[in-house]
Amino acid sequence: MPITAAQDSETPGDVVALYLFVGVAAVAALLATAFTDDPAFRFHGYFMMAASVVALAAMTIGVANGRFRSDPARYEDGVIRAGVIATMFWGVVGMAVGVFIAAQLSWPEIFYFPEHGWLNFGRLRPLHTSGVIFAFGGNALICTSFWVVQRTCKARLAGGVWPWFVFWGYQLFIVLAATGYVAGITQSREYAEPEWYVDLWLTIVWVAYLLVFLGTIWKRKEPHIYVANWFYLAFIVTVALLHLVNNAAVPVGLLEARSYSAFGGVQDALVQWWYGHNAVGFFLTAGFLAMMYYFVPKRVERPVYSYRLSIVHFWSLIFIYIWAGPHHLHYTALPQWAQTLGMTFSIMLWMPSWGGMINGLMTLSGAWDKLRTDPVVRMMVVAIAFYGMSTFEGPLMSIRTVNALSHYTDWTIGHVHSGALGWVGFISFGAVYCLVPWLWKKDRLYSNALVEWHFWIATTGIVLYITAMWVSGIMEGLMWREYTPDGFLANSFIETVSAKHIQNVIRTVGGLMFLSGTLIMSYNLWRTIRMPSSRSAANVPATLIEPHQQPVG
Repeated sequence: MPITAAQDSETPGDVVALYLFVGVAAVAALLATAFTDDPAFRFHGYFMMAASVVALAAMTIGVANGRFRSDPARYEDGVIRAGVIATMFWGVVGMAVGVFIAAQLSWPEIFYFPEHGWLNFGRLRPLHTSGVIFAFGGNALICTSFWVVQRTCKARLAGGVWPWFVFWGYQLFIVLAATGYVAGITQSREYAEPEWYVDLWLTIVWVAYLLVFLGTIWKRKEPHIYVANWFYLAFIVTVALLHLVNNAAVPVGLLEARSYSAFGGVQDALVQWWYGHNAVGFFLTAGFLAMMYYFVPKRVERPVYSYRLSIVHFWSLIFIYIWAGPHHLHYTALPQWAQTLGMTFSIMLWMPSWGGMINGLMTLSGAWDKLRTDPVVRMMVVAIAFYGMSTFEGPLMSIRTVNALSHYTDWTIGHVHSGALGWVGFISFGAVYCLVPWLWKKDRLYSNALVEWHFWIATTGIVLYITAMWVSGIMEGLMWREYTPDGFLANSFIETVSAKHIQNVIRTVGGLMFLSGTLIMSYNLWRTIRMPSSRSAANVPATLIEPHQQPVG
């Protein structure tokens, strides 16, 4: 239905609602910052005030110039473009911090700065992990989910201007979390360090994300809900549940940055690792499996190998994964039956995980030649291979006798990075390589040769990294369990640290190579965006119903 002049002059309701919300947030931030006696709380209050004022100014200018009007006949791709740019920016930042702290472990006499507390390893390590997981990975998940749900549902994103709130609200969460880490404002929970007020802000953003995603599915024109959307939905809903339970806390005061956990003792440990392992399972696995199920078939122009297997993969994965967390607490005060339960479900995860890996690889049936000709496909296939390897190694390490050797050692670090760099990194890179030409209306990437360089440099870096950590970790575990004839430990802790110096150097080199590949990719994408759009690509409407989105059993 055409938009009349009267309708066009009215400010959309979604814009008014967001404007009011941001205005209330600005007033609340001003009052909280003015009346708090806690310098840490005031520090973050300034960020909230600045973000609110900038948002209000941008919305005021936009409304005055007639912007923020949704065209229901076109997909909302602007927020996806912003998400792609944010993904690459935070990827470079997070990985650069990772290389820096690896250098601190390799050469502490050079990279240790006792007069600058914010450069301590203890503050930069969570900055690196959260930067790569939540800033790089989170932005990749949000922007790809917005692309996939629109194309597979044949519907514009729901909520009008609210997808932009999800994007910018999430960037504000990243900034608050990151500055909190370096300032020492954390609650010391692995993968969940931000304090209570930052968690509260993320809850608001995440609820908006869920409503936008569900609203788009609700108004879909395609009767079938494609399997990638099920994985995205599981990721969004389960992460919300994990976040709410794990971060349940009582603030010291409403204008204080510190808080006390709602749990204590072994119950606190169990909740933490129920959250921690399922953050891996649903944030770093389910969401990126959604990428695999959309972008691999699209890139190779083949249907999913078995749609039935993808459904079995989905339901078995989400039912089994949620029970696996206690395997992080072997040989602790947690009751042994709970430890055994976590180990058992972890071993059971082999089946659905490898079913999904096989489904992804077999989607290339009839298109294996693309491994030779298309480096983006090669990157995706290597990502799936790393997914298979990581989901074999994880259950293996959950076995009590293996865990007795591996826990607290660099073997765990190697395992995490084989999944984070090999699986999450490569499948995200592959998806972004696909998205940029589609979003900016280019018929190709600027340089396939640069993609080749990225692939081989990054792959070599991953191999160096994880093999160094395997050797270092097993050596550590063996040194820690070595005893003298008198029954005393044969090696002091500092001796184990000294023994793995070479492995730490190799890890630093491997991480630097992976970062170099990401920088090459960023340059390649920047040059791709600056290329003139081809006439054929520029004329493709944003409402195009793309081929190969229909599930094939």
